[in-house]
Amino acid sequence: MIKEVKEIIRLNDGREISLSTGKLAKQAHGSVELRMGKTHMLATVVSNLEAKEGVDFLPLTVDYREKFAADGRFPGGFLKREARPTDQEILVMRLVDRILRPMFPKDYHAEVQIMISLNSHDENVKPDALAALAASTAIVLSDIPFNGPISECRVARIENKFVINPSSEDLDHADIDLIVGASYDSIAMVEGEMDEVSESEMIEAIKTAHQAIKIQCEAQLKLAAKANVSKEKREYSHETHDEELRKRILDDTYDKIYKVASNGLSKKERLQQFKEIKSNWIETLTEDEIEKYDEYLINSYYSKSEKEAIRDLALNEGKRLDGRKTNEIRDIWCEVDYLESPHGSSVFTRGQTQSLTTVTLGSATDVNRLDGVTYQGHEKFYLHYNFPPFSTGEARMLRGTSRREIGHGNLAQRALKNMIPDDNPYTIRIVSDILESNGSSSMATVCAGTMALMDAGVNINKPVSGIAMGLISNQNDSKNYAILSDILGDEDHLGDMDFKVCGTEKGITACQMDIKIQGLSYDILSEALNQAREGRIHILNKIIETIPEPRKELKPQTPKIITLKVPKSSIGGIIGPGGKIIQELQAATETNISIEEIDDNGVVEILGTDQQKINLAVEKIKSIAFVPEIGEIYKGKVKSIMPYGAFVGISANTDGLVHISELDWKRVEKVEDILREGDEIEVKLIDIDERSGKLKLSRKILLPKPDKEKK
Repeated sequence: MIKEVKEIIRLNDGREISLSTGKLAKQAHGSVELRMGKTHMLATVVSNLEAKEGVDFLPLTVDYREKFAADGRFPGGFLKREARPTDQEILVMRLVDRILRPMFPKDYHAEVQIMISLNSHDENVKPDALAALAASTAIVLSDIPFNGPISECRVARIENKFVINPSSEDLDHADIDLIVGASYDSIAMVEGEMDEVSESEMIEAIKTAHQAIKIQCEAQLKLAAKANVSKEKREYSHETHDEELRKRILDDTYDKIYKVASNGLSKKERLQQFKEIKSNWIETLTEDEIEKYDEYLINSYYSKSEKEAIRDLALNEGKRLDGRKTNEIRDIWCEVDYLESPHGSSVFTRGQTQSLTTVTLGSATDVNRLDGVTYQGHEKFYLHYNFPPFSTGEARMLRGTSRREIGHGNLAQRALKNMIPDDNPYTIRIVSDILESNGSSSMATVCAGTMALMDAGVNINKPVSGIAMGLISNQNDSKNYAILSDILGDEDHLGDMDFKVCGTEKGITACQMDIKIQGLSYDILSEALNQAREGRIHILNKIIETIPEPRKELKPQTPKIITLKVPKSSIGGIIGPGGKIIQELQAATETNISIEEIDDNGVVEILGTDQQKINLAVEKIKSIAFVPEIGEIYKGKVKSIMPYGAFVGISANTDGLVHISELDWKRVEKVEDILREGDEIEVKLIDIDERSGKLKLSRKILLPKPDKEKK
């Protein structure tokens, strides 16, 4: 028997989100259907009963897929089947993963697989803000251990009012667009973009979102109660411990680790000395102890000793692994015009993190075309982020673009995109290659991207910088914490927060925050944002010292772009049959020509490096798309002679008649007395027949009147 139970979440504007279970996917350990408008989402969760041997982490997989049938469309490509996930789907997977992962018990190591599918799409409902709600509900309906529920929602500020889960159309008018993830008690994840807003405005938006999330968390528990889901979760034992060994390693190594950590060594030196401490301790073991103790536990307890010593150093002395104070930024060096051929290039190095970034300027044909289920269109500005293994001194398999690379690139793109002026004619592609990494590589990309844009001559509204903030806190003393500016990779791993903030001198343009502990107060969040602003301005000043403003002139290798507006009716003539005319014109002038139909006009972009050849292309297109205007004077060529007048070509495809009476002020008996075929003459357009569109030209009107006529 099918027994469906349902719970409704009502938003302040009257819209509803429905959560139901009991009808679909009943063999999954937990499943839920989410509906909002015409949107339908199915989320399932399954977790193995036992953990694999040797696994000491949570093997969590989040998979989100949008079905093309959800929008009544066919998949593109030859196979007509959904294939690899799009960047948009991967970004949603990351959003869900980042909020769920910290909510599982730290000692739970059984494989967990969460699958979310979008089966029906409503253009007025953004599914990315609903996926985590569906995933969390599925887990709550299961027996899988979970410290939830949690949820995510989008908050936007539109005309100074906060709106929860707005439509795509509404977002076009928003100056704040944040997705916030939280439990009932605390914020755990924030990501989004803003139009140079203040820190206090951002916190107000987060608070608004949290109130909505609390209601969504309550709804999940109510649904579980209606479905008679037991509050008792499955029993598990995925870790074995030796408390005596743990205490012995801590007692024997803590002080030594603390001393090394306080010496402010480089990453390589520090890792070497930490490794020696562990090796030396192992050498103190007897043969019986070596056989007795588990190698995995030795490594695990030593890592915990390292973590405790490094965290205590920051809390007790305000010192960090590389010797900096908590609010101190690593040394920065920058350089622009680093590469000769790209249109713009820069190197940004902060400590042991380095980005080599290039900018390429192109035409409308170079846009990044997007053909997903929930969005079809193109990006005129886009950024790609690459993280090769050598940047961390590793050798590993290259398996294509990772989810991390897509996520970091998206954050940097959102930080910079609103600084591109509306009248910019170019398609812009930024590529950031991370050559060294020790924390904050996505923020290095933002800084390097700003400089490369200015080096390319893009007249950006304002330069943007980015900084990653960290937090180390004492869970037993809420007043004992350290906020860290410009965190290292180790501080990200050992700390309680990774908070990336990007912005201009005026305000924040993008952010991404992941919190690994529960109960972060808004006071600490506000303090972190203000400290981030100080660091961001410091970095921004370093950028401005290197390149204070965009180049006034484009580099010689940079293509120039000319934009023409032509009548819609002339588009076919410019393109020609099968594209013949436009292809021949591009080959002859060595330009790239694109045409886009906008409203009742055609917009032609001509891209090239040789100005003379660009001018030739412009002249040719103008002649094809010629629009005659009454009263204008044209230089034309006589094409044919008739008894009643001469036909004169005033453009490549436009002829007009000079009637015999309009050849001269005196009476003309024969047209041939005045003109011959091939003659070039000046004529004036005196009229256009409304019905036929034929042009009436005059030669005599440009000639001086004889004295007799004047009398």
